[in-house]
Amino acid sequence: MIRVLLAEDQSMVRGALSALLNLESDIDVLGSAAEGESAWRELQRLKPDVLVTDIEMPGLTGLELAQRVQRYELPSKVVIVTTFARPGFLRRALDAGVSGYLLKDAPAENLAEAIRTVHRGGRSIDPQLALEAWSEADPLNDRERQVLRMAGEGQSAADIAAHLSLSHGTVRNYLSEAIGKLGVANRIEAYRLARQKGWL
Repeated sequence: MIRVLLAEDQSMVRGALSALLNLESDIDVLGSAAEGESAWRELQRLKPDVLVTDIEMPGLTGLELAQRVQRYELPSKVVIVTTFARPGFLRRALDAGVSGYLLKDAPAENLAEAIRTVHRGGRSIDPQLALEAWSEADPLNDRERQVLRMAGEGQSAADIAAHLSLSHGTVRNYLSEAIGKLGVANRIEAYRLARQKGWL
């Protein structure tokens, strides 16, 4: 049996995925989580073969969960199922060691097949998205991305500096670098463009 943990913040989608996968004779859904931190606790407790996760969730994102799985060398493979058909997200997912990346509008049977593929050690990536992912590189580094995300969520430079233990000037420099790299006029436009591209 392939042991699966689900992480999805929308309860209807979580229930539908669980019901769908439990119809498969070789897949056992061990449990589910509605947000990232509880998913992380369940991952450590249950040690599933495969984690199926959305990208955007409260607490930790699916990408952050994948990064932790990679950092702590947990045995679980990660499959992301998302609405975000953004090449930037896929590139970051692959960098985080994700083995599968599917869109929620894909046929339902694709998910079970993707789980089997990654469990065998393979990869299952939406082919069109994979092609697009390598056409445009993400220009931001991790710190610029972090600062820009916080600024776009409405935090002031002083708040960001305090949260990240940086100086006010350093935060301004990171924002300025991000704005320059993205070729836009201000931090709001930078945040919008980076979100649209999947770089945040």
